[in-house]
Amino acid sequence: MPPFDPNATADYPAVIGCDEVGRGALSGPVVVAAVWFDPAAFPPALLARLDDSKRLKRPERERLTPLIRAHARVALAAGSRALVDRINVRAATLQAMARAVERLGLDGPVLVDGRDLIPGIVQPCRAVVGGDRLVPQIAAASIVAKTVRDAVMRALARRHPAYGWDSNVGYGTRTHLAGLARLGRCAHHRVSFTRAYGGPA
Repeated sequence: MPPFDPNATADYPAVIGCDEVGRGALSGPVVVAAVWFDPAAFPPALLARLDDSKRLKRPERERLTPLIRAHARVALAAGSRALVDRINVRAATLQAMARAVERLGLDGPVLVDGRDLIPGIVQPCRAVVGGDRLVPQIAAASIVAKTVRDAVMRALARRHPAYGWDSNVGYGTRTHLAGLARLGRCAHHRVSFTRAYGGPA
């Protein structure tokens, strides 16, 4: 069952939800979405469909993303492969979260999925473990971020088909690892993740 009851909108405050996708991938950027809406004014049928993006199939995420963007304030930011290698994936993710929240231009409280608070923002911030099943705005952010990042990786797959990014979107699947073993990394691979796949430093 989806986690959000459209008949219980009083339980869901109007906040900014923030989530990332791609933190554990071997290639490509980390993508962050920040989403604000008032659940009491959000379409009930849409609220009922929100969930952690990992629990939704790709067609449903792709149907939901334009609906979320039509009924909520949404901002995106990314931490590039180069930034991940330069400052580490956690720091790149938090920088992207700060940029996404700033781009919203809203003063409301921020709830972020996970354990890390977002540094450098002026709004009050709270980390929520498992937030994409507890806070509808975080769920919406996870859906938008995953749809956007997956589209980026599938576009890159057309230029680098050997790694299977059209299906694994940069994560360390057998196909991806086989491509790395055969061809080595390309410009979109995170050098700092080399040990994860045993490739050349």
